[in-house]
Parts: sequence; C-alpha cells; structure tokens
Amino acid sequence: MLRKGLCAVVLLSLLTVLLPAMHTSAAPNSNLVWSDEFNGTSLNRSNWTPEIGTGSGGWGNNELQYYTNRAQNLQVTGGILVITAQKEAYGGMNYTSARIKTQDLKKFTYGKVEARIKLPSGQGIWPAFWMLGSNISSVGWPKCGEIDIMERVNNNPSVNGTVHWDAGGHADFGRVSGNLDFSQYHVYSIEWDSKYIRWFVDGQQFNEFYIENGTGNTEEFQQPFFILLNLAVGGNWPGAPNNSTQFPSQMLVDYVRVYQ
Repeated sequence: MLRKGLCAVVLLSLLTVLLPAMHTSAAPNSNLVWSDEFNGTSLNRSNWTPEIGTGSGGWGNNELQYYTNRAQNLQVTGGILVITAQKEAYGGMNYTSARIKTQDLKKFTYGKVEARIKLPSGQGIWPAFWMLGSNISSVGWPKCGEIDIMERVNNNPSVNGTVHWDAGGHADFGRVSGNLDFSQYHVYSIEWDSKYIRWFVDGQQFNEFYIENGTGNTEEFQQPFFILLNLAVGGNWPGAPNNSTQFPSQMLVDYVRVYQ
C-alpha cells in the first residue's frame, strides 16, 4: 500500500522466486490463533485502531481521502465490517473513507493470514488488505517490510499480491491473480513461513516469494507484522476518480483470521 513510486528495484538476480503452482491452500496442522468475525455492533478496539487524517503526503501515495472513524465511513453491522468511501468535502479533502490497523494490539510472525472480502470497483478506488513490520516506528518504511495480501485498483479484473522491502533502497516483487467476479466475496490469504510467502485467492495460489535466510536482503520478513484494512481514493497508482466513479463505494469484510 505504501508504494512511494512504481519504479522500484526488483532484485531478481539475488532472489530465487519460484513460479507458483496452481494448487489449493495447504497450511496443515495449523490452529486458529486470532480472528475478528465482526459479530458485534461496533469495531472491537482491542483488535483495531482507526487511523485519522491524511497521513504524510497522502499516506505516502498522494491519496485523496481523509480517513475518519465516523459511522459514515466505518461501521460493523450484521456481522460485516463496512468501510465506506464517500465524495464529500471534509478536513480539506474531497473524499472520506476509513483505514484500521492492529498495530500495538496484535502482531504475528508467520502463519496463514486470511480475510473474506467483497471489493468495490471504480476509477480511483483502491481497497487493500495488507501488513507492515511492527518496527516501522523505529526503522521506517521500507526497512520494516510490507506484505500486500490483496490490493485492487480501479476496475482491474484481478488483484495484486506484493511485497516491499529495503535492499539498499526500495525493492518490491509482485504478481496478479486470475480474473475474479467482484460482485461476490472472495477469500484472500497468505501462507508465510521462514522460507516462503505464498498468496492465494479462494485457496488457489498465484504468487510465491522466497525469503529463507534473508535472501536478497529480505530479513524484514522474519519478524512480527501487524494487519491493516483500508479503502483509499485516488493516489499515484489508481489515479483520481472521474465522472464514472460511483460513490458511496464500499469494502465489505466478513472476517479476518490468523492460523499458526
């Protein structure tokens, strides 16, 4: 989600990145260690903290929204987390939305991290389910590492699974899934251990990244990470909304679960 420009260094000469086999998610002998099923009437503040404002430089991406914790933008209802982007003048911006994180509340090293989500479409719309290294406050980005479990921009027929890290400068690696029906919910997940990070949609793998022994300066991915969910509007990657973009735009999250 923190992209800082799209022409990043990809250290393919240093990395052994295997082509993903199209098989179903495995994660045998794993136990559910944490989840939020969103069954209450409000956001569980022992799990999540809403972020407020515009961040630094539009959250590092020149995004166009102001994040709030108002019910208009962030709500738990009927067993679903609802993040709503709206076109409205607020806080000096022309759009509002929401972004939540488990930072300083829940953090994880390795495991299967998944969420069942229904994604919106539209020019300038950018939903994401992702993770950041818990040491971001001390080392900054990208040295903390970033795992984008799922990102979608605009009306793209697929989602992206990407990692960002520091290798003497910003490096990244990612692939896209197959085409999806975004009128339906899908389960987006990673399976992460000391050797690999693997990405799945509905149990089908579409990306794989090798991290064993810090190969290619990937030491970041052997440490704790926290989880984020957000719906951005605009930014360097998707560009701005246009007259075809429909507001309000909603990202619906049925659950988030972590297995180890």
